[in-house]
Amino acid sequence: MNLDKFPLLKQINFPTDLKRYPLSQLPEICQELRQFLLDSVSQSSGHLASGLGVVELTVALHYVYNTPFDKIIWDVGHQAYPHKILTGRRDQMLTIRQKGGLHPFPHRHESAYDVLTTGHSSTSISAALGIAIAEQQKRSGQKVAAIIGDGALTAGMAFEAMNHAGHIKPDMLVIVNDNDMSISENTGALNQHLAQILSSKAYTSFRESGKKVLSNIPPLKELFKKTEEHLKGLVTPAILFEELGFNYIGPVDGHDVETLVATLQNVRQLKGPQLLHIITQKGKGYGPAEQNPTLWHGVPKFNPNEGTLPISKKVAPTYSKIFGDWLCEIAEHDKRLMAITPAMGEGSGMTEFAKRYPNQFFDVAIAEQHAVTLAAGFAISELKPVVAIYSTFLQRAYDQVIHDIAIQNLPVLFAIDRAGIVGADGETHQGAFDLSFLRCIPNLVIMTPSDENECRQMLYTGYLHNGPSAVRYPRGEGCGASLQPLNPIPLGQSKYCREGENIALLNFGTLLPEALQAADQINATVIDMRFVKPLDEKVLLHIGQSHNILVTIEENSIKGGAGSAVNEFLLSKKIKCDILNIGLPDVFIPQGSQQEMRDEVGLNAKHIIDKINTFIKL
Repeated sequence: MNLDKFPLLKQINFPTDLKRYPLSQLPEICQELRQFLLDSVSQSSGHLASGLGVVELTVALHYVYNTPFDKIIWDVGHQAYPHKILTGRRDQMLTIRQKGGLHPFPHRHESAYDVLTTGHSSTSISAALGIAIAEQQKRSGQKVAAIIGDGALTAGMAFEAMNHAGHIKPDMLVIVNDNDMSISENTGALNQHLAQILSSKAYTSFRESGKKVLSNIPPLKELFKKTEEHLKGLVTPAILFEELGFNYIGPVDGHDVETLVATLQNVRQLKGPQLLHIITQKGKGYGPAEQNPTLWHGVPKFNPNEGTLPISKKVAPTYSKIFGDWLCEIAEHDKRLMAITPAMGEGSGMTEFAKRYPNQFFDVAIAEQHAVTLAAGFAISELKPVVAIYSTFLQRAYDQVIHDIAIQNLPVLFAIDRAGIVGADGETHQGAFDLSFLRCIPNLVIMTPSDENECRQMLYTGYLHNGPSAVRYPRGEGCGASLQPLNPIPLGQSKYCREGENIALLNFGTLLPEALQAADQINATVIDMRFVKPLDEKVLLHIGQSHNILVTIEENSIKGGAGSAVNEFLLSKKIKCDILNIGLPDVFIPQGSQQEMRDEVGLNAKHIIDKINTFIKL
């Protein structure tokens, strides 16, 4: 990228360079940083709107705080691109989210300026509190600040951390980036003054006596009530956070960099837990992103001068769309269906369903635990809950799956999207573990469709099942399979796909085309197992006795996954045959395209054959 377009930013390699500029030049630096972010993301793809909204905040933080000695923790990390640019990674931004390039989120192993590796929401305050407590003991003068979006405050974990911090009162700062005006539209010192008034004993006494006096004058009583509600609305943020033990400051204009610097300089000196509430605009500075920040949250490569995103040329529907269409198909005939998602309605393909059946759609925000137990309540009430959740986010509700669903054997269907390798979002978002952590749970049926039609049929199978079930499917397009009328699959029934000799490939999931391609070259039998739990034990017994080598194939961690289930069963039956498990290795899979990373870990036909040949030679 031509840095000559950015004469000031060109000279800023690290925050120490930023500090050399006078305060009066920071607005110009922010302008350059915003344009650089827009230019780089348009060429690399990635997260855009969130970063555009925190340019001034990022500059102010690194101008005031002594990073990396002082610790700045970005919640989720979508908004951390400007932070990466200012902390030594400006010239690598075109590699972000690509194989071997910059991580898509803050990552401790990438930079000393990234305090917490994060891709999931609402973790920043807990980590910041841990650092603040440690600092109390070290007394080194280190400061810590956590930046959390108003959306991330919908997760209980954030309030658990704030409640704890308010109790022990260490020196720390939480910055609430309110980019949807969802907490308060009001600014200024009036808020602070009104908070004191409305929480005073004098006001409480006046309020109660006023009620009595006005009880016989209805118009005045109603006016009093409306005035009180309006005043309370002005101070809700202060009341909420100060009740949790934080000193509330704000709201402050998050795009006024000079005011932000002055405010942060003051706050940095304060003792105890502080909360700074700033108002920002997601997509700030780029018209199309300001108008539709959701659309411009994560973007492919695009031309910023055109102001539109390229239309994806999909050969086949995505699995998310298959799921969304199935939901609509079922809801048309069954009003008991209740669809639940933890803030992933659009990503899970539920937009059309939400429009057509709003009374049956529940977006519970970033609250995975609540989503699962809400489903338990629906199931107890004889409704039919379907929880649409990404594999990586289901990890956050593991106790609820066991305690609130499986132990009670409740008929809840989990539609697990983004299972397996997801691509550019990298380690924090790979769906590598769901088969492993679900397989050990009693009562749970687990299905792995090999194409779009099987996905529909398995969703229907799980929906009709009188107990908990899960269907896991990958990110992206299917293979173009024709869709058949819905017909439930008998539990545990596998499907023969190819007859061969000596070697049998047992497929779990959408790697079936690769398995078939490999089998054609080595004349192997191929069975689409379809169910991880229950396994087709009859078929496994037959295959184990009629073939010398069994090869399990799955896009899940080998450890504890579907292949492990096959191993355990055959061992329990004392079936003696050689078994090779092919799946994801015992590492966290980094960012890169799905195709690149599948090739990297050996999940294509060529590598399957190579692994089998190597295994035979052992």
